[in-house]
Amino acid sequence: MSDDIRIERDGKVALITINRESKMNSLDFNANQALVDVWRSFSEDATYHVAVITGAGSEAFCAGADLKTYTMNFATTPVDEFRKRFTDGPGFAGITRNLPVNKPIVAAINGFAISGGLELALACDIRFCSENAVFALQDVRWGFHACDGGLIRLKEIVGLGHAMELILSGDRIDATHAARIGLVNRIFSENELLEQSLAYAQHLASRAPLPQQFAKDVMRRIEGMSQEEALRLESKSFRKLGDTKDLLEGTNAFREKRMPAFEGR
Repeated sequence: MSDDIRIERDGKVALITINRESKMNSLDFNANQALVDVWRSFSEDATYHVAVITGAGSEAFCAGADLKTYTMNFATTPVDEFRKRFTDGPGFAGITRNLPVNKPIVAAINGFAISGGLELALACDIRFCSENAVFALQDVRWGFHACDGGLIRLKEIVGLGHAMELILSGDRIDATHAARIGLVNRIFSENELLEQSLAYAQHLASRAPLPQQFAKDVMRRIEGMSQEEALRLESKSFRKLGDTKDLLEGTNAFREKRMPAFEGR
């Protein structure tokens, strides 16, 4: 395991930390690959139900790519090499492209979430932030635009108008603004952020994992479908849950007025 990326267990919850505080938790190629490997490990390990991702320290969640290692001249990069490195493989920070994880992921955003760092946060399911959090897609300031889901996910989360404002200007916004437009779910003090994020992750981990995973899969796949197709997929997913032991456990627990003990089967 890389020193740049830490994964710690808290019961069924994985705490993933970008451990590059001196670099504002930006990712170079090696750290990016280490994070890809962690996401794959989390996804494949049935004993993990939920993940929380954060950055070391209080200054930054993730300041995006470490540009000293991302200085390739895109205009002269051979198409096959470009596709292999930047299009067909996992996206920046792994989950932004071509690395679907159906388990719930909570982002604990402490400080700056800039460019690729914001795109990582957008790829998570729930976003909590500290009062000192700052958000931006600054790419247009340097001659390019977001390329790891920022153009796609931001408008889905905050609406087209707010997304256009952030993407076309490259301006930064604070935590209060982010909450007002729906970019983050909740704001906590710097001291409370990680504790509250882990507590909420434990709350999610107490729920049935298969419905969570099936629901994420449906919500991801319905993009671009007609309503009729989307409703059909939702119904098929629901029917598949009828074959699970957890559904039987859940209905029995409801009748018996007790908390269910889900096993993910």
